[in-house]
Amino acid sequence: MSRSKQRGRFRIFMALLALLAGFAAFALWQQYRAFGTSPLEGLEAGQSVVVEQGDSFATVLGKLRAAGIDEGSDLEWQLLARELKAAGRIQVGEYPLSPELSPRDLLLAMRDGKVISYRFTIVEGWNIRQLRAALARATRLEQQTPVLGDGDLMKAITGERSHPEGRFLPETYAYTRGDSDLDLLRRAHAAMQRALAAAWESRAEGLPLDSPDEALVLASIVERETGAPDERARIAGVFVRRLEKGMLLQTDPTVIYGLGERYQGNLTRAHLQQDTPYNTYTRAGLPPTPIAMPGVDALRAATQPAEGSELYFVAVGDESGRHVFSETLAEHQVAVNAYIRNYRKRHRP
Repeated sequence: MSRSKQRGRFRIFMALLALLAGFAAFALWQQYRAFGTSPLEGLEAGQSVVVEQGDSFATVLGKLRAAGIDEGSDLEWQLLARELKAAGRIQVGEYPLSPELSPRDLLLAMRDGKVISYRFTIVEGWNIRQLRAALARATRLEQQTPVLGDGDLMKAITGERSHPEGRFLPETYAYTRGDSDLDLLRRAHAAMQRALAAAWESRAEGLPLDSPDEALVLASIVERETGAPDERARIAGVFVRRLEKGMLLQTDPTVIYGLGERYQGNLTRAHLQQDTPYNTYTRAGLPPTPIAMPGVDALRAATQPAEGSELYFVAVGDESGRHVFSETLAEHQVAVNAYIRNYRKRHRP
């Protein structure tokens, strides 16, 4: 065979080899592209993976495999991570896993730190015991405060021992795995400081309140007295006028707060006569601390009370939770009698 023919056959062979290599490369490329966009089978809704400080990409991939992700080779995952500029940039946190995700979606989420966010709501009118109990039940929230008494809790937040009641703004707060209950309380405390400062700055002139703290105490009473938003300023107005006239506030929620765990759901005449620092039937002026966590609307009502001449109010006694307001004691006694009748009608066997 001539050399020219040999060279010709060699060129054909090389061309075929290159063609086969091209087909193989194309097939591998198509497989790689399909891997990046295919759903992650074998997962169940609600699963998650936690990336911790110092985890290498190999460690993260091992955690994904342990969670049930079999798709793709390790090389394909590494190539995709480099393509997405996620290699070496995966952020610490907890990430959701679901069958709808693709490897590309998951790596982008890890690169951008799109971690699972949880929600915790401080409810308007809660007291500190209720807040602590709710924090203890919160999902994925590290517990640091159960070992702290109330004074130590505030010292950890503000640097000084004080009473924690009313110092945390009712609101919904987002947090992620790794956050602690103390972190959340610091944010809620800062939010209350801002809200109280804003309410005090815009307060009405001539209020019988000497400080933002007194406004906070009054707001907490207003918060506990009514769940009707449109009544808050009106109730605050009643309390402000009673303070101006030197009248006792005579509000049941403060008495109940002073009784603490001794209160079993039924406020009696004996309770009203039992003197505590919070009994506004036996002591004049505001109680020494807030009695609950007031919301922004209650803060606004306490610092911008409705004008008028009403000095009394009592619940209607029906399911509305609303109140009847009176200017005189005689009118108030009529309203009280109506409340008693309604109450008995509702609780009649």
